[in-house]
This record gives sequence, C-alpha cells and structure tokens, in this order.
Amino acid sequence: MNTRVTYILSLLAIIVLLAACSGSSPKRVIPSLLETYSKNDKKPFGGNIAYRQIEAMYDAIMVQDKKQGFKDTWENISDTGALYICLAPKLFLTEEEVSAMMEYVEAGNSLFISAALIDQLLLDETGCDEAYNAAELDHLMGEMANASVNSVVQPETKYGYYYYPFQNYFTGIDSTNTRVLGYNADKKPNLIVYFKGKGKLYLQCDPRAYSNYFLLKDNNFQHLKNTLAFTENKPQHVYWDDHYYKLHSRNNSKRNFSSLTEIMKNPPLKAAFLLSLLLLALYILFGGKRIQRIIAQLKPNENTTVTFTETIGRLYLQKKDNKNIAEKMITYFNEYIRNTYFLNTNHVHDDFLVQLNRKSGVDKDKVETLYRTIVATQGSDVVNDYQLLSLNEQIQNFYKNKN
Repeated sequence: MNTRVTYILSLLAIIVLLAACSGSSPKRVIPSLLETYSKNDKKPFGGNIAYRQIEAMYDAIMVQDKKQGFKDTWENISDTGALYICLAPKLFLTEEEVSAMMEYVEAGNSLFISAALIDQLLLDETGCDEAYNAAELDHLMGEMANASVNSVVQPETKYGYYYYPFQNYFTGIDSTNTRVLGYNADKKPNLIVYFKGKGKLYLQCDPRAYSNYFLLKDNNFQHLKNTLAFTENKPQHVYWDDHYYKLHSRNNSKRNFSSLTEIMKNPPLKAAFLLSLLLLALYILFGGKRIQRIIAQLKPNENTTVTFTETIGRLYLQKKDNKNIAEKMITYFNEYIRNTYFLNTNHVHDDFLVQLNRKSGVDKDKVETLYRTIVATQGSDVVNDYQLLSLNEQIQNFYKNKN
C-alpha cells in the first residue's frame, strides 16, 4: 500500500513540474515591475535597451563591463578621457569609493550616474542635495499618468510614458561648479553636471528615464542620446557598471545577495525548487521506513563437543574410573569406524580386520593389536592407568596413520 501511494504522489509531483515549466499556460502573465537596470534584464525596468543603445552609439569602442566596486576599478585603470556609466535603483557608496570617483573625474574622465537615491557621501562632494520620493510611496499614494522629462539640448521636446511621474529632483545646487542639464515635468532639475579638475560628474535621479519601458516608447531613445551628448564624442574607453544595481545597503558595498531569493524570483525555478523539497519529504517519509535496521553481529557457534568431552574426561579422571573412560573411548572409536568405513563393529573377526586394514590404510598388525586391546579391556573388570594409556595411544595412532 505504501509503495502504491509513493508512486501516485511522485506522478502528481512530476505533472506539477511539467505544468510549471510549460510555456503554454493560458494564464495571463503580469510582467515584473522590479527596478534593476541591469544590462541583462529585459523586463520593463531593466537596462538591456540602454546597454544596447550605448553599444550602437560607441560602435567603434567595445563597452567593458565592470563587476566590482569603483575603488577596485580605478586601481586597475589609468584613463584620462573615458566614460563610465552606472544605472541603479539606489546607489550606496563607501568613502573610499567616493574618493576614487572624484579622482577619476579630476583626471579628465566622465562619470555618468543615474539612481533614484544617490548616496549622500557623493552629493556632499557636489554641494547639493536630493529630494527623493521612494518608489513604495508611488505604489501606495501615487496615480499613474503621462510622465515626461526633457533636457537642455532640446528643451521644447518632452519625452514621456504612462506611469508614475518623475518626482525626484536636486536642491541646493551650487552654480559655481554645477550646471543643470535636464528637468522633470514640474520643471525641477533631475540631471546635473559637476565640474572637477579636467573631468565631469553627471548625476541623474530618475533612472526610469533610461529603462526598457521608457526607451521603447515612441522616440524616447533620443532622450538617452541627448543625455550622453554632453560627454565626449570619442571617449578613450566606455565602461558599464554591473555592480551597484545589486546593492541594497551601504554595508561597505558588499552585495546583499541570496541564492534562495534569486530562485524565488523565477517562477520555473521556484516550482522546481518546491518540487525538489516535496520529493525529498516523500523520500524521507516513505523511504525511511524501508531501510533495514542495524542487526547486531552474532557470535559464531562454538564447537562445544571437544569442550564437553574434555570436561567429562576430567570428571572421570578425578574419580579414577578408568573402566568407564575406556568403555567411552571404545564406544566413540567404534562409532567412528561405522560412520567412516561402514563396517559392523559388533562382530570383530578376520574379515572385519582385513576390510578395516584395506579401507583405512593402517597396517594389519596395528589393527589386530588395537582390537585385541579393545577386547581385553572390555573383558576386564578393572582397568589400570597403564592399560588406559595404552588403549588411548593405539587409538590416536590409528587416527594419525589412516588414509
């Protein structure tokens, strides 16, 4: 019964897995609105379109992906006219990374950063602040509408889409070293450039304007071109940051990553993982009962015949009952002859002795002497020690000399 239930449950589990992994489900699929801006993310708020557009804009230069903190990146390059692009939902930095970024800009490079929340350590370097509206508030309190942005390149052209409005903007801008390059629909600055040394630091606080959803709407791809129009036309190198979008806290810029979280994000992987747990539980539940318990090792049976004989012999010797011992020895010997050579020991005569000689291979004289001793012992009322030892010696010699 248990085996049958196991087969049925296993079959149902396999059917669930096939259904989960099948792409022919008639159910409506709701796209994920998670904001990552990763170059590999093709969902609405991924950065795949922006990455491909940048590759097309700088087709003569191979875009290099950077998967480490900026401090480590700056230690391994020595550019003076390169472009570094970073898109992230939130940008968390350490003091060492901010220092490396400012050194990179001061050396003559361009650093373009677009993040909804920019670390205050970096904002302090530029002397401005940010009015940040959390995405969670948009979903709780905001209403979708036609949201738009524009830049000073084409101030009369607005690029928009239907979603929550662009509400982040910069405040307290120091016009000495900073210029405004773009605005949201409320005419508040959301794109600025900060000049330091020979380079420029570009900060944009609404990365949705570079998402797949936004750039694929009408001619919105022009907005990315207009933004990068302020940078070098032919940069020395182009770097795409593939590190900071993964961070969820400053935490010394260590990645807050969980394999289980990544599995649960993907429906087919989630179904396969849950199915694996189900099968493991079934195996433990049913398979555990079929495992044979450990059987204690049994000691091999001891041959107690010799022990018993020795014990009985010692008892007879202690009582000095030589007659009884001799009769037991003769009885065991005749039993051996009957079982081994199939001879009748009840009638000892010449034919018996000849047959025993032939079958055992023992000399006829020794056989005759042995049986004369046996007959004499059986006929005596008393057996002394010498007679008992002689009988035992002759029987042992027979055993040694037989075939």
